[in-house]
Amino acid sequence: MISMIARPLLLAAALLVAAVTPSIAQSESEAIAPPTLRANVTVSDDIVRVGDLVDNAGSAATIAIYRAPDLGTTGTLPVTQVLNTLRARQIIGVDTRDLKEVTVTRLARTIDNKEIEQQVAHALAHRRGLGSAADIALTFDRDPGDLRLEATNTGALQPIAVRYDPRSTRFDVTFEIGNASGAAPLKLRFTGTAIETVEAAILTRSVERGDVLKASDVVVERRPKVEVGTDAAVRDSVVGMQARRQLGAGRALRVADLAKPDLVTRDQNVTLSYQNGGLYLTIRGKAMDGGAEGDVVSVMNLQSKRVLQGVVTGRGEVSITVATPRPAPVSDATPSTPAPVKLSSAAPNAE
Repeated sequence: MISMIARPLLLAAALLVAAVTPSIAQSESEAIAPPTLRANVTVSDDIVRVGDLVDNAGSAATIAIYRAPDLGTTGTLPVTQVLNTLRARQIIGVDTRDLKEVTVTRLARTIDNKEIEQQVAHALAHRRGLGSAADIALTFDRDPGDLRLEATNTGALQPIAVRYDPRSTRFDVTFEIGNASGAAPLKLRFTGTAIETVEAAILTRSVERGDVLKASDVVVERRPKVEVGTDAAVRDSVVGMQARRQLGAGRALRVADLAKPDLVTRDQNVTLSYQNGGLYLTIRGKAMDGGAEGDVVSVMNLQSKRVLQGVVTGRGEVSITVATPRPAPVSDATPSTPAPVKLSSAAPNAE
């Protein structure tokens, strides 16, 4: 007979066995899980290890067996080759799951050429006479192309050294990129030339003096600011304007190159309009010189042969303003009435 004291001890032992048995079974299951080949592998450094290719590789997981593909690229390995490599390192019994090949991709961070240009331009912006980043044109000594970096280089491009010489237009910019793995930051250096550009209206054809520009005569391009100057003409403002001089195709237009088109030319028959109060009169005249809208020109009244001054108001139209005589000012003072004069008669001489 089991004593009353022994029963609780037996019950506790039974519960302990029941609790431990699943853990032992699970450990045994994990211990006997067969190594299994993976179909797709990604690695972040330049070495492929057994643990990258095989699940449940155990203590062999850290053994290096292949060089990884180039940054950002993918390679393939025939399964037969992988098995031979594993056997050479005493790793056998790998379940291939009937795979024929394994793909290996090396992770990378890609910084494209456009981003590099933007970062360099932002680093140079407003330095030693340069304008905003959007107005800076760069020419690199060596085309940086698209850069592929280790995936652990996750930091932003931080400029740590920026040099620019406005006389030679040379730049030298160094960036630093932090590493998430704790390794030393990566440094990238770029050199070349930088110039400030502006949007300019460019002639698509040669024009003669007096030609009026049409929309098809002009395109917009970015040109060096030193070439265009500070008075670059805007495309929308040049259409309909008249060339002051002969201009060649490909020229960047300046404000000084253009003028309002002449609406009246020398010796042209024009319409003269007179307005005086409510009176409006038009007669024929002849322009003595040319002018654009708003210009004052001399014109001859063909009836009276008098030469007058007028303002160009339209094509072939000149407005003559007739001065209206001003009335004489009226005094507000009221004329004073002369004071009466009192006359006294002389008394007759007494005889």
